[in-house]
Amino acid sequence: MSTLAAVMVATEPGRVDGKGPHAAFQRGERRLRPILATYTLRMSVQEDQSGPSWSRDDLIQSPHEHAEKATRVQRMFTSIAPRYDLNNTLHSFGLDRRWRRKAVSLCGIDGSSEVLDVACGTGALAEGFRGAGARRVVGLDYTPGMLDVARNRSPKGSQPPVEYVEGDAMALPFGAASFDVVSIAFGIRNVADPDLALAEFARVLRPGGRLVVLEFARPRNPLVRFVNTLYTCHIMPRTAALIARDRSGAYAYLPRSIETFHDPEALRARIDAQGFTSSRSHSMTFGVCVATISVRKS
Repeated sequence: MSTLAAVMVATEPGRVDGKGPHAAFQRGERRLRPILATYTLRMSVQEDQSGPSWSRDDLIQSPHEHAEKATRVQRMFTSIAPRYDLNNTLHSFGLDRRWRRKAVSLCGIDGSSEVLDVACGTGALAEGFRGAGARRVVGLDYTPGMLDVARNRSPKGSQPPVEYVEGDAMALPFGAASFDVVSIAFGIRNVADPDLALAEFARVLRPGGRLVVLEFARPRNPLVRFVNTLYTCHIMPRTAALIARDRSGAYAYLPRSIETFHDPEALRARIDAQGFTSSRSHSMTFGVCVATISVRKS
């Protein structure tokens, strides 16, 4: 799960016929993108003695194609785990909590619901499902350091407690048809093979069960997209790395991983191809964040 958000401004849709202020912003964004990208990678990727998880050269191409993506993502999240929640709250201006509440509300949780939160990180979404009254909540993550934070932050004596387990989204340690809801927040793009993970989500869901995928996206509005890109790609990486005292390259990787991942339409198509139906997207905060809700085929 990542710490990306945007400084948003309200704006009306503009002209996209090559004229008007939005067209000017689009031209400006195209011209600035290569210059700012080079500057950001140079400034935000700091090497330590063992080398960063993500170097400047790694991020020239899509990180999703890197042969060691899984190992590097795990090392990266281990590095930033202690201050992950602080960075999330500060750099999303608290909106990350609203996005997670929306994800929970889309799932129709009741007292009989059994929920699996994949890539649970420090447990924010998993605890949200518990608070909504789910009968059982399991949080699974690939990074032990994240799970340590999740267990420590989990309210003591909460009933039922969230079960935190280490595991791989591409090989879930659960039997078929074990859950009513599977969720993954800001994590599907960090999986080495998202299609394999989606197939696993379908396997462990009961027929008619719900999948919710919370992920970042590039806003459609040109002005909002320009501001969002400036913030998430060229301001946030430096301030977040400073707060986290991070030298892994995590906050250079995170915006790059969004930029090179599927857009919401393509993601819905990939979800439906793995045993789901009725996929629909819910755009939030001017399109910065999108929740995709899908139903497991019977």
